[in-house]
Amino acid sequence: MSSKILLLEDDLLLSESLQDLLEEEGYLLDCARNGEQALEMLYKKKYDLYLFDINVPLINGLELLKELRQNDDTTHAIYITSYSDKETLTNAFSCGADDYIKKPFDNDELLLRISANLQRLHVEESLSFKALHVDNTHKSIRLDEKILELSLKEFMLLKLLIIHAEKILTKEMIIDALWSPSQSVSDGAIRVYINRIKSVIEPYIVENIRGVGYRLIS
Repeated sequence: MSSKILLLEDDLLLSESLQDLLEEEGYLLDCARNGEQALEMLYKKKYDLYLFDINVPLINGLELLKELRQNDDTTHAIYITSYSDKETLTNAFSCGADDYIKKPFDNDELLLRISANLQRLHVEESLSFKALHVDNTHKSIRLDEKILELSLKEFMLLKLLIIHAEKILTKEMIIDALWSPSQSVSDGAIRVYINRIKSVIEPYIVENIRGVGYRLIS
C-alpha cells in the first residue's frame, strides 16, 4: 500500500514540483496551502507522514504540529524550511518534529529522509518485546492479551524501554524523548513513572542501573 503524505507548503511552484516528484515515487500526496486547510484535511484522513513548511498563513507549521502533538498525534513530521538559525530549529524539535531539511534541498536527500522516517514508522508499528506488544495507533501496550492501564507519558516511557529492551536506556535519552528542552525534570519524576510501569508489567523487570538509567529485562 502506498504511503499517504500531507504537504503543507504555500509556495505553489514548489508544491507542484514536490507533488510531481513524490507521486512519481509512488507516494499519495495531499497539498495544503495554509495551516487551517491542513487541519481540515487531517479531520478527514489519516496520513503516514507530514511534510510541513514553517512560514505559512493562518496557522504556521510550528503551531500546527504543536497542536497535533498535544492531541496525541505521533505521525512522523519533517520540516521543509528556509530557516537555519538554532532557535527556530530547536523550537521545531520541541514542537515534535522528527526531522528537517533546509531549502533549497536536493530531491534525492528529501526522498532519503522520507524513506528513513517511514521505515522507522513501520518498525514502531510492529514493536514488541516477548509478550509486550506496542499499539501506536491506539497508544496502548498489551501484556499477552491484557491492555495495560498507562498514561501517555507512561506509554511513551515503556515504549522506549521496549525499543531498547535488554539494553541500557539512559536518563538523558528518557528526558530528550519525553520532555521539551525548556522543561526541568528531576530524577524523582522519572522514578515515579518507572515505579508505575514496574507495577503493571510483571513478570518483566525494569532494572535500575545506578546513576545511568534503566533496563527492561525478562
